[in-house]
Amino acid sequence: MLDADLRGLEALWRALIQEMEVGEIEDVRVGLHWTLVTARVGGEPRAGLATTMPSVGHHHRDWPDVDQPGQLASLGAQALAEKVLARSPVERSIGLATLNALLPRQPHRWVELNAEEVIAEAGAGKTVVLIGHFPFVPRLKPRVGRLVVLELDPRGEDLPAERAPEWIPQADVLAITSVTLLNRTLMDILSLRQPHALTLLLGPSTPLSPRLFDEGIDILSGAWVTDRDAVAARVCQGAGFRQLHPAGVRLVTLRGKMGV
Repeated sequence: MLDADLRGLEALWRALIQEMEVGEIEDVRVGLHWTLVTARVGGEPRAGLATTMPSVGHHHRDWPDVDQPGQLASLGAQALAEKVLARSPVERSIGLATLNALLPRQPHRWVELNAEEVIAEAGAGKTVVLIGHFPFVPRLKPRVGRLVVLELDPRGEDLPAERAPEWIPQADVLAITSVTLLNRTLMDILSLRQPHALTLLLGPSTPLSPRLFDEGIDILSGAWVTDRDAVAARVCQGAGFRQLHPAGVRLVTLRGKMGV
């Protein structure tokens, strides 16, 4: 990532941290696939999810995946959220889950609609470029004009992520996995799109904050944890999202002015 892209992402993180509501952290669960942070805001139970990013390199290096394990809940919301700025991918997941637990809620603006339906509606007869392979790809493909999937670990008809400069400028609809926030590639991806492209950020890690509309994103499709205990139990036992969803997660969408 270019230094300018990293600075832009850091500015976004700091703006989101400033938006957080005052809350008390109750628990931090780092599972095989998902990280969950639970909190309370004025007595209201909250929870936030984020993809658990894999650690990088050998485990016997000179810095840990997680600093102060066993004490994370006692660090306070600010310190925990600021882990989105850490060099450890696992800590960045903890920071994003904290943000997703404590960002202001706007349920009156949320629509219960999953990303697959949003993309299918917007992409009918158009070129859709999807950053990241999602389980709905086989269902989505016949519903849009053309579907191009760019993936770091390609499978099937996916194209390798390094072909992004070729395909992203051709997108009428650009749908980006929110994992790009954690692997620090989001700003670089956004810089490649055409001004007319409808741009979505999707996945359970997505912060449901209008601040992201300032970055040129039009639609946010994320997750709302409705049963903290059930989701926490499954996170700790290695559940994937298909197993978390029925346990107590609702899929919601927030549209900006350009995504209406």
